[in-house]
Amino acid sequence: MQTTRSGLKIFSLFVLLAGHTHAALAAEDVPKPTGSPRAEIYDKTADGEKQIANALAKARRNHQRVLLQFGANWCGWCHKLHDLCKSDKEIARELRDEFLVVLIDVDKVDGKPHNAAVVEKYGNPTKHGLPVMVVLDADGKQLTTQETGSLEEGDHHDPAKVLAFLKKWRAPAPSADDLLKSALARAEKEKKAVFVQFSAPWCVWCHRLDDYLLRPEIAEVFDRAFVTVKVDVDRFRGGKEFNAKHGGENQGLPYFVILDSEGKKIGDSVAAPESNIGFPASPSEIAHFVKVVRKTAPGLSEKDLSVLEAGLSKKP
Repeated sequence: MQTTRSGLKIFSLFVLLAGHTHAALAAEDVPKPTGSPRAEIYDKTADGEKQIANALAKARRNHQRVLLQFGANWCGWCHKLHDLCKSDKEIARELRDEFLVVLIDVDKVDGKPHNAAVVEKYGNPTKHGLPVMVVLDADGKQLTTQETGSLEEGDHHDPAKVLAFLKKWRAPAPSADDLLKSALARAEKEKKAVFVQFSAPWCVWCHRLDDYLLRPEIAEVFDRAFVTVKVDVDRFRGGKEFNAKHGGENQGLPYFVILDSEGKKIGDSVAAPESNIGFPASPSEIAHFVKVVRKTAPGLSEKDLSVLEAGLSKKP
């Protein structure tokens, strides 16, 4: 049987509508397509408010923006955007370096819209269809809402348009020197030392150190003794020079130094003869980390130090 050009157009339009939510339709009113099940990219059990709170805690330390992507697992265009963000190298790098991405599920759960309070909090962005993106600054302020229909080109999202949107809303790069200056002033006022953590977005062990320091039980102890400054050697202005100035040029990442409130180095992550411990994982690395903290934070008790040590010994 021969298929005419007009028949192909009609069929293509049908397929497009089956997988996409348009602004004129409410998200919950769009029929869910049948066929082979896709891998689920949205967590239908996740609390959106907690997801966002966790992302903002990291964003403040990283000087990044938070990108909320509202969608559902049945939404074909949500999968297309997700796939593009993983497969396009430039987009993937931009997201890795400049944003913390939070996938907010808005499907119905037990007959009720999931994360309805989150959707309402950000001005009901799903009225624009799915997927829809919202950008927050590190303090949680909503900067923009972006419907994704205008980012499409035929049956896919235009990589150039998506990348341009991301670049437009990335956070300005901070100055490493300015961050330290602010941290030293706070440290003097609060009678603390300054923990300077050198990092980069591509560094897996750097993310491990981030996650460790942000655990509630660790942060409760650590933040009583230190003002923490994270310096991204790739993204921050003067980051590489700042790292070299403080002895980390040839030490690898993550690398840390501890300064007193006048900026004098009183400890670091270098443990001879093993050199930089990076993220303390082995028994000897953990021992060095605890030793340095004990020396530079005399106000912490042995019980406090035990909490820090136990947190490093615990598998992620």
